[in-house]
Amino acid sequence: MQQSVVPELAHTHTRPIHWLATATALAGVVALSSVLQPGSATAAQPGPEAKSAPAATAPPDPAGVTFPIECGPVKVLVQKKASGDLDGDGSPETVAVVRCDAGIGTPPNGVYVLTQGGAGAKKPRVVATLVDPKDRLDVTDFAVRDGAVTATLLGYSSADVPSCCPDVKEQAKWQWKNGTFIRSTPSGAQNA
Repeated sequence: MQQSVVPELAHTHTRPIHWLATATALAGVVALSSVLQPGSATAAQPGPEAKSAPAATAPPDPAGVTFPIECGPVKVLVQKKASGDLDGDGSPETVAVVRCDAGIGTPPNGVYVLTQGGAGAKKPRVVATLVDPKDRLDVTDFAVRDGAVTATLLGYSSADVPSCCPDVKEQAKWQWKNGTFIRSTPSGAQNA
């Protein structure tokens, strides 16, 4: 065993008085921490300028809505739905892509904007038709983002084109402007 070059230091040896001082200090810290508790956590900054966030409003549910589409004896089928605040009022709208639930073929789609009914109304209502089923269009790549509705529309160049095989493809985008939905073609979109 080799001898240390550094002389032994007196404070490196623990004595009972050191343990007693450490235990007393630790007990003091624990007692003090039980008396001094932090305030409850909140997401808002404290102070008079702090405001509570408005309660989140649930988007309208298309179940049970009467859509302006004629399906005869078959049911209306909601194929896709997406929600977002389209008109900037702070409440979400729901956009629904619907068609008749036909057993065969490719029935055309309708695209409808739903809003929660006015004060006291429990049932959502259709406030706009973006795609009318009479236009014989099929809707794909449907989304609601950044206050806009986008979709790919598949259609027909003439009445002679069979319903199974749409031969026209176009991109569409709808945004709420001046009290109505304005349709445009998204930048970078190309028609087939």
